[in-house]
Amino acid sequence: MDTPDSATATTAHRRAELAANLADVRARIAAACTAAGRSPEDVTLVVVTKTHPASDVRLLAELGVRDVGENRDQEAAPKAAATKDLDLRWHYVGQLQTNKAKSVAGYADVVHSLDRIRLAHALSAAAERQQRSITALLQVSLDEDPARGGVSATDLAELADAVAEAPRLTLGGVMAVAPLGVEPARAFARLREIATRLREAHPAANMVSAGMSNDLEAAIEAGATHVRIGTAVLGVRPSLR
Repeated sequence: MDTPDSATATTAHRRAELAANLADVRARIAAACTAAGRSPEDVTLVVVTKTHPASDVRLLAELGVRDVGENRDQEAAPKAAATKDLDLRWHYVGQLQTNKAKSVAGYADVVHSLDRIRLAHALSAAAERQQRSITALLQVSLDEDPARGGVSATDLAELADAVAEAPRLTLGGVMAVAPLGVEPARAFARLREIATRLREAHPAANMVSAGMSNDLEAAIEAGATHVRIGTAVLGVRPSLR
């Protein structure tokens, strides 16, 4: 059983570890922005705390993190509830089932994975009932693999119009994951083209969520405004039981 002193030491060690990792990631973001001729202020770091405890979220908040992401509602909902006293912006970044829309609408400020009209209607209705506003990003499939989620580029315009008209939803922009086996720079260059076309019809939809621990530089070069970083900040994820 941990004593108060040992628990305090463990917390201090974890805080120092997170601080060092955050500094490294922020330095990578700054260097990538410099190389791309962009300002680091134009890129938001979303720390994805998948499988890590709410205590880590509290430490991250102490270290200045305000944007926190999760990709499973069964983790996100209790974690958001446990940290509701903190000034955080919650991002839901995983594939979202329609039957989870009610729960996600209760805490998510930004949903990165909206990929079908039925889900847009469910999320809008849930947000309306809870009197909340949600920024929705359209997840674009860059490889047409249904298992990975995402709307095809050819169907994006129809979905964008539906989201723009949905009560309580704000069309924020696009999100994508670089497909396996594809050079990230190539994938994100295509996403940039798609995002540019979307802005022609919806000028305010200027968010581009792309890039994770291994490919954030390529994403920033291609214009990402939000990078979703987990392992590089929090370390190797513990196994779920």
